[in-house]
Amino acid sequence: MILSQNKPPEGTVRDWLDARARVGGTAFVFPETDETLSWAELREAARTLAQSLTAHGIAKGESLAIIHPNGRDGVVALYAALYGGFRATMINLAAGPDAIGYALEHSGARFALVHDDQRETFKSAGSSEISALDSSDLNGTAELYDITSNDHALLMYTSGTTGRPKGVVHTQASLLAGGWTTAIAHALAPQDRGFCVLPIYHINGLCVTVMGALVSGGSLAMVSRFSTSKFWQQAEAAEITWFSVVPTIISHLLHGETAPSTTLRKRLRFGRSASSALAVETHTAFESRFGVPIIETMGLTETAAQILSNPLDSEARKIGSPGKAYGNEVSILNSDLSEAARGSEGEIAVRGPNTLLEYLHNPEATAATFAGEWLRTGDLGRMDNDGYVFVTGRLKELIIKGGENIAPREIDEALYAHPDVVEAAAFARPCKSYGERVEAAVSLSDGSTLAMDELKALCVAKLGKFKAPDMIYLLDELPKGPSGKIQRLKLVDLL
Repeated sequence: MILSQNKPPEGTVRDWLDARARVGGTAFVFPETDETLSWAELREAARTLAQSLTAHGIAKGESLAIIHPNGRDGVVALYAALYGGFRATMINLAAGPDAIGYALEHSGARFALVHDDQRETFKSAGSSEISALDSSDLNGTAELYDITSNDHALLMYTSGTTGRPKGVVHTQASLLAGGWTTAIAHALAPQDRGFCVLPIYHINGLCVTVMGALVSGGSLAMVSRFSTSKFWQQAEAAEITWFSVVPTIISHLLHGETAPSTTLRKRLRFGRSASSALAVETHTAFESRFGVPIIETMGLTETAAQILSNPLDSEARKIGSPGKAYGNEVSILNSDLSEAARGSEGEIAVRGPNTLLEYLHNPEATAATFAGEWLRTGDLGRMDNDGYVFVTGRLKELIIKGGENIAPREIDEALYAHPDVVEAAAFARPCKSYGERVEAAVSLSDGSTLAMDELKALCVAKLGKFKAPDMIYLLDELPKGPSGKIQRLKLVDLL
């Protein structure tokens, strides 16, 4: 099957995996274990497991929980679920027992593929009515279900920072489209090898890297977790040509002691940043130190990851923007859901083949998310005359001080301007005088003696006293979700 630049992939994940197996070549390498998985081996392992799961009585479209870290077994489990026509239900291993228990119960899963290292995670969730399976339990075979591009393929739960997580349902078609938007934006080709350090139970790791490799015909190096000290060494050993990370990882690499070799720099086409805004100062400092271009992008769980990307051409990139639409359409909507004028702030909305089918068991949330064909992202931004979007904040995260809207990102940028700041997040604190006041939390590089009063003075100089934080807290590490995105709404309770 051939990747088109103008038309989303047709068929199913099964069709595409069969096609890659016929062509041959390497699908995955695992630097930590020195394992290699060819496309033919992956297809055979996925098909065999899918046939066994079918024989075990799992119905077409039924939720099949996958409780696996990154690795060979996790990749096979994911592809087996997709190949067999089940609804791959990716369980966030970092979510905690309550959230995992909720996802397992809400999904309706009767069975879970559980990695040996995650048995305690599964038990702690209190899911006594769900049967834990591994490949050694499954020896039967059965004819696979017929599947179509419109069938359920993926169930992934949102982070739930403002309430119970919502279960995002993607079809076979929208899942493939998620990999396609990445592939066409970054001109991925069979000779490319990505680096997957983000968990595949998060949409970035699953769609950008795993599905991106499938539809482009390239390969993927995968590690169990990100390591600042090992990142560049693993990247060189695996001979990668691109990587996908999040802003906190970029910041940690920038402040780390290691750097890419000359050989790796020549091979690397780009690094990719997503999941949250990348501070301009961090972006430029990273490129200056390492000589590796960073392509800022934007995506959501509801859109199978990417909706916006900067071009690969350095002359066309706009630092401070996650770029323009590839493979879908993006618009800025007014509060009445009409299209906003260019340059005006409003809610970012998207429509295209990569949008979710529904929120599972939640028709009210599904209806509220769509305005006609447009999916409302909940993010605020503006679009310039060239079609580039500039994100200004999130509707739920706006700080409203004395009736004035303050975007936390504006304060984040001021904090990141200091070279010792590794992580930063501004947030609202209830206040009797102004309704809300501005506070922030930071983590600093090792050995830094920076005082919080100095950092407050920097913010006053850049933003003025009204927008500057009234209080800045120093933490060893800020709370983050499974993708590495800082969860600023948790800071109020934490502090």
